[in-house]
Amino acid sequence: MKTKTIVLIHGLFVNNTSWAAWKSYFEAKGYTVHTPANPGHDGDPAQLRANIHPELTKTGFNDVVMNIVKLIDTLPEKPIVIGHSLAGLVVQKLVEMDKAVAGVSLDGAPPKNVFAPFDTIKVVLPVVNFFKGNSPFLGSKNWYHHAFFNNYTKAESDKLFDSIAVPESRKIARDTLLTSFANIDFKKPHQPLLFIGGEKDNIFSAQFTQKIASRYQDNNSVTDFKAFAGRSHFLCGEDGWEEIADYILGWLEKQK
Repeated sequence: MKTKTIVLIHGLFVNNTSWAAWKSYFEAKGYTVHTPANPGHDGDPAQLRANIHPELTKTGFNDVVMNIVKLIDTLPEKPIVIGHSLAGLVVQKLVEMDKAVAGVSLDGAPPKNVFAPFDTIKVVLPVVNFFKGNSPFLGSKNWYHHAFFNNYTKAESDKLFDSIAVPESRKIARDTLLTSFANIDFKKPHQPLLFIGGEKDNIFSAQFTQKIASRYQDNNSVTDFKAFAGRSHFLCGEDGWEEIADYILGWLEKQK
């Protein structure tokens, strides 16, 4: 693949600081790497927890996608887009919109037209809770330990919370359930897509990730799936993330 530009897109509950090591990794391989923050998510995680960004609770799924589109439209070439969690769905949408030459979804959220299993609903229900109105969501340390950091001890998990956890907009998560923009046209031909799942992901299981990938119907478009044993939803940050980055790089180099 000739493109040497990558856009790394963060998901919910963290911000773009979570991509620092990946940015360095791909830059060392000769890529130009962009790591934009979603609207209302820019800054130091600890400071964001102490002072909620005024735009945070207004931010919806459409705002997240169009923020990336705005960046892409300034670039000299269409990029490769790589997204984690909610941003996996953003990747699917950007590829559908023909804004990227390839996309990688890591433990990606489902589009509106793929029903989530009960295990997923249990974890995300506190986020979409309609009784909470437009209040920001900040998961507890226990919530993060179950949802993100389940491969770590509780003490290690608490330290990770301090370094990366950020408040979140409930509107983003709700929009993926309610707005037609969060649907994906699975019949449409598309640029290469790679879906990666973690065996120990407590939010989106590897089996569910494979189900999302299997919905694509165009036989002439590349849609690949890879599961990594022993990996949690935090597979981009936990020990051994380099193996996943290496796999993505190898996959990209095979695409023409």
